[in-house]
Amino acid sequence: MSPSMLKMWISFAGMGLMIISIFSIYLSRYKFTNGIIKGVTALFAYLCMIVGGLIVAYVVLSGPTR
Repeated sequence: MSPSMLKMWISFAGMGLMIISIFSIYLSRYKFTNGIIKGVTALFAYLCMIVGGLIVAYVVLSGPTR
């Protein structure tokens, strides 16, 4: 697999984590009423957002491939 294709799949994983975090935040804020479940879901969502953001930042800042 070429480095360009590998970076593409890595960026898709980062975007997927961000999409998962959007749905998790929605669930934790509007659907769950139990405080513990809300907290765990929100923590999971923010961790996904941070990891996804770091992955996308890595892909963007690493520059073009040859």
